[in-house]
Amino acid sequence: MCGRTCLTLAPDQILHACKYRRYNSDTGDGEDKMEHLKEPEWRSEFNCGKKFQPSHNIAPTDVTPVIVSGEHFRSADESDCPERVVVPMMWGMIPFWHKGDYRKHGLTTNNCRLEHMLESKLYRGPFQKGQRCVIVCEGFYEWQTTKTSKPSTREAYYLYMPQLDGIKIYDSSTFSENNVDLLKLAGLFDIWEDDNGDKMFSYAVITFESTKVMSWLHHRMPAILETEKQVNDWLNFKHVSEKEALAALRPATKLEWHRVSNLVNNSRNKSEHCNKPIELCPKKQIPTNNLTKWLVRRKREEDIEAESDKEEDEQETPSKRPRIKRKISEEESSGEK
Repeated sequence: MCGRTCLTLAPDQILHACKYRRYNSDTGDGEDKMEHLKEPEWRSEFNCGKKFQPSHNIAPTDVTPVIVSGEHFRSADESDCPERVVVPMMWGMIPFWHKGDYRKHGLTTNNCRLEHMLESKLYRGPFQKGQRCVIVCEGFYEWQTTKTSKPSTREAYYLYMPQLDGIKIYDSSTFSENNVDLLKLAGLFDIWEDDNGDKMFSYAVITFESTKVMSWLHHRMPAILETEKQVNDWLNFKHVSEKEALAALRPATKLEWHRVSNLVNNSRNKSEHCNKPIELCPKKQIPTNNLTKWLVRRKREEDIEAESDKEEDEQETPSKRPRIKRKISEEESSGEK
């Protein structure tokens, strides 16, 4: 399960942090040659006007940077193209066959269960078309569901990759261009067009059953790509088969975490304290002003259980509203061909 992330870097900083080594097999001596570090290219001309905004509390429907193979953007007359491209995409996959308002397809598509991916009408097509992507973030949030407690009192945690000495993942001022290790999550993306032909790129994060590195916290975890080879195998749909790509989705072996304040419970709260260790947060976390009173009221309405469990329990199921259900039925009858 993955329902919130954090990414506070600007686009140029993200590109620096996503540098990669390209392997060139065409050296004439039968050996691979490792080239110098390269930056991916940034493409942001899509998404119907929605833009990426760095945030301490990113939620579904927000736009975040996603790495894809440059082959997806190769034109017919191009002999070469960037190996990797970073494209801001909306979190929550919009089916390409959906008609009308992209916000009203009525499906829960924030996470894609790996166990059902190849059987799913939503995800089978993008996977077979090579629409594999890597979502980058500094870390993600999860609420502890392995203990019996009321949803509103569940402890929130921030999870991230181990960092070099001196790097504090909750303080971007300690980052430099090359030494922050961003978390890389495997996902699938799709491309939807509105009536004017404007494109919206959107994605789902792939999840599977938690292993011991995270089972103490939650029964689901995102597919984390820990090595450069895993990232390459997942992105390189032209030369890496579906079977080989699936083999790259292995359980993470190294994750670090710390408990955070319940400020993160509400997706509208973008405070810089969201990802800080709870002991570093001000004891008085809720000032008495109208905005915060509104946030507290919204927090009561937006139960953490609706955030954590609904996405998994209602995966790929239509909304319960009759009008939406009829509409989705019509779309699915004329959908994937």
